[in-house]
Amino acid sequence: MCLAVPGRVLDVEDRDGTRMATVDFGGVVKDVCLEYLPDLKAGEYAIVHVGFALQRLDEESARRTLELFENLGMLQEEFGDPWEQAAAQGAAQQPPHHTTVPEAQQ
Repeated sequence: MCLAVPGRVLDVEDRDGTRMATVDFGGVVKDVCLEYLPDLKAGEYAIVHVGFALQRLDEESARRTLELFENLGMLQEEFGDPWEQAAAQGAAQQPPHHTTVPEAQQ
């Protein structure tokens, strides 16, 4: 699932003609394109979807949303290590191992 997640802009720079930002999503830091919000500044919050900042957001709304996503486990789902997630999912789908004792030993 791809979520639109609020994040706080840490810094802004021009990379090869494209405005980019380093954005903190409740402890997970990612690079984000600012082409849709070219006047966004460090310290401000934005809703980000698939690497693009789409809408400016106030700090309180951003914090509440991040807290809700964290409580639901959605930040880990969105930003976690996909290999780690696949391994955990595979382990959860494995049937439990049962040890049977031969009747003669009972």
